[in-house]
Amino acid sequence: MASQTIEAYREGAEISHGDASFKTSSVQMLEELDLPKGLFPLEDVEEFGYNRAAGFVWFLQKKKKDHTFKKIKQVVSYGPEVTAFVEKGRLKKITGVKTRELLLWLTVVEVYIEDPVIGKITFKTGTGLSDSFHVSAFELGE
Repeated sequence: MASQTIEAYREGAEISHGDASFKTSSVQMLEELDLPKGLFPLEDVEEFGYNRAAGFVWFLQKKKKDHTFKKIKQVVSYGPEVTAFVEKGRLKKITGVKTRELLLWLTVVEVYIEDPVIGKITFKTGTGLSDSFHVSAFELGE
């Protein structure tokens, strides 16, 4: 069941269903936004929506998925519903994504690449903490 936020952006959105369709559509979206293609290593995605006019995306998956980005040894948890507002080089007002720092799970609220030449991507949490990593840690297959 999609949230009211998603329902508000359905009209005019490109919506795809199924895991294979998600993998293709999400990679295309991330390429357009100049973000690493492996940023959403999700499985069992039931629906992916992208409302270009509003700059809003969502993913609905069967259950939450934890993923470890091996190059940086960072664990990220993706909830059954993930949403974000998008623009070139940035995801903001993210919902459904958490990262583990020591023993705490912190909500990720923004992801951005400030200067593509430097090649660093920054993750900002709801507590105001942020951490930057090299974009290569988030390429497909990592």
